[in-house]
Amino acid sequence: MRKLLVPAAAAAFLASSALAFAATHNASGQVKSFDLHAGTLTLSNGTQYKLPTGFKDPGLKAGEKVNISWDMKNGSRTAEKVMIVK
Repeated sequence: MRKLLVPAAAAAFLASSALAFAATHNASGQVKSFDLHAGTLTLSNGTQYKLPTGFKDPGLKAGEKVNISWDMKNGSRTAEKVMIVK
């Protein structure tokens, strides 16, 4: 029984890591509005993202093209990473 426990635990760990990775989404677009105080970023297509606490502004402004890695948390899109595309 012990011989099966370690491989089963390792398989469960790897499967949960893959599911967590698969939950992250990517989006790209043009910034319509950005409000650091409210913690929101809206793209020109109307999609709004919440920014995490402690978000460091990379110099976002309206019209800037960005790539966003995001995850659905508490029913809203939460940006994990925002990068300006040059």
